[in-house]
Amino acid sequence: MKFDVEYIEKLAKVLADTSLTEISLEDGEQAITLRKDLPVVTAAPVAPVAAPVVQSSAPAPAAQPSQQAEAKKGKAITSPMVGTFYSSPSPDADAFVQVGKSVKKGDVVCIVEAMKLMNEIESEFDGKILEICVKDGQPVEFGQVLMYIEE
Repeated sequence: MKFDVEYIEKLAKVLADTSLTEISLEDGEQAITLRKDLPVVTAAPVAPVAAPVVQSSAPAPAAQPSQQAEAKKGKAITSPMVGTFYSSPSPDADAFVQVGKSVKKGDVVCIVEAMKLMNEIESEFDGKILEICVKDGQPVEFGQVLMYIEE
């Protein structure tokens, strides 16, 4: 398979239209990685073969404003893995936490399902829930902020 410009543009569109943040492909002598958070998409060779650099049409999210927002919102609880966020232990059960609810260190605040395993995420500190940043059933990435807690 040859990574031509048309094929790369199709991959960039898939990346832009989905919640994916990265696509990596490797085919013999060629490899390509597309990321949403970078303004440039590169095609790097696996073997000593020159590969072109292609400009992505997908907009890159600004990193600095989100870092400033995190500092103002309290301490972040982040996802320790890629998976699916669940706010309650089962669909008909109450959520583990709600905005304004106080939690103690070690309290379960949500579940991240990864590979059919339900991983309970515990609070790392005492405080009050300021914001829940993801919706029930939403896919999450490693390190993604799940919620903010005010100490």
